[in-house]
Amino acid sequence: MSLNKEKLLLLGSGLVLYLLTAGLSYATFSFIRPGVGTSQKTSQTVGKNGKFVVPTNKYANLPKTQECPLNGAMYSQPEKDLWDKRRPMGVMVENSKAARPQSGLSSADVIYEAVAEGGITRLMAVFYCQDADIVGPVRSARTYFLDWISEYADFPLYVHVGGANQSGPADALGQISQYGWEAYNDLNQFSIGFPTFWRDYERLGKDTATEHTVYSGTSKLWDFASAKRKLTNVSTSDQTNKEVRWDTGFTKWLVKDDAAIADRPASFSAEFNFSGIQSSYSDDYLVKWQFDHDSNSYLRSNGGAEHRDLDTNQQLLAKNVVLMFTTLSVADDGYLEEGHGSHLLYGTRGTGRAKFFIDGKVVDGTWSKATRVAQTKFFDNSGKEVKFNRGQTWIEVLPIGQPIKIG
Repeated sequence: MSLNKEKLLLLGSGLVLYLLTAGLSYATFSFIRPGVGTSQKTSQTVGKNGKFVVPTNKYANLPKTQECPLNGAMYSQPEKDLWDKRRPMGVMVENSKAARPQSGLSSADVIYEAVAEGGITRLMAVFYCQDADIVGPVRSARTYFLDWISEYADFPLYVHVGGANQSGPADALGQISQYGWEAYNDLNQFSIGFPTFWRDYERLGKDTATEHTVYSGTSKLWDFASAKRKLTNVSTSDQTNKEVRWDTGFTKWLVKDDAAIADRPASFSAEFNFSGIQSSYSDDYLVKWQFDHDSNSYLRSNGGAEHRDLDTNQQLLAKNVVLMFTTLSVADDGYLEEGHGSHLLYGTRGTGRAKFFIDGKVVDGTWSKATRVAQTKFFDNSGKEVKFNRGQTWIEVLPIGQPIKIG
């Protein structure tokens, strides 16, 4: 789908706004903390300890009749009425040790994790059916995440703070421009600023380096996309001049209900160390997924500690965990930040091996993705498409040959 005249006007105005706001927004939003936003759950309140407290979901007691198209989780009709007005959004969230615990990850529908540089992983949290009042810290764009978010719409919302821009195959900002995303569905803090984005130096309760302080909220981002970019659940086609829903041509992953309690194993765990890749960070990026029999979920630990959401204090959990093995190479584009290593390139297209953790068991299989905009599909070794349990799916992107310890 090419850009129509309206999109071209938005591009032109967006570039002008970028020049006017790039410097000003930093000065403004670095020193102002916004009031607490609202979400489809409820507005947040501040507890006695000064931390945000998320009240009970106000839709919790309504019948769950509507299926989230991204992960099959069931929600009420009022919740579907909310998500049906918007489009999927991928938010780049950093996972350096200094940035934990993050905000908003427990509300994502799908999460992708891959090493950015030097063994330090970065996350892309994809939101559509749930809202997160606060999400972050938000970090920069990387090329492989562009391939994965491209699966979710012709113009998916992509949220980041700058990005790799060295000439070469890892030039994420150049690719965003090439795709026609710049100043349209691309939500870059450098061109938007406060109050959609803000900096909070005190959020983690300690001295925090500037690169770990950018936050936003999904409602703020969806509202900005709708009001400023005219992006809701539809795009306007140049060919027909008609509005086209974001999910035209989108195929859901297959889903199923949880295995019966009697069919679940008593225990299961899997762990692997991202820091085995181009890094000296020892166990800071050791990931462990521990199966919880009662909830039929996998509880996440990171760096030897329970990985929690800052706002809810909930340990992060996933209903499904995918280990997606890909080729890994170095971009060799001259980038070297503070000894963290060069930009990396993953084989995001084609086919490869995979492991699926579902119902406390391991299923071996494959993944397949034909083009940038094609959806990644997952199959077991018999060639049947994998059926996931309803709920958050976490996709771990690992190099071929990555050691996995399963207990």
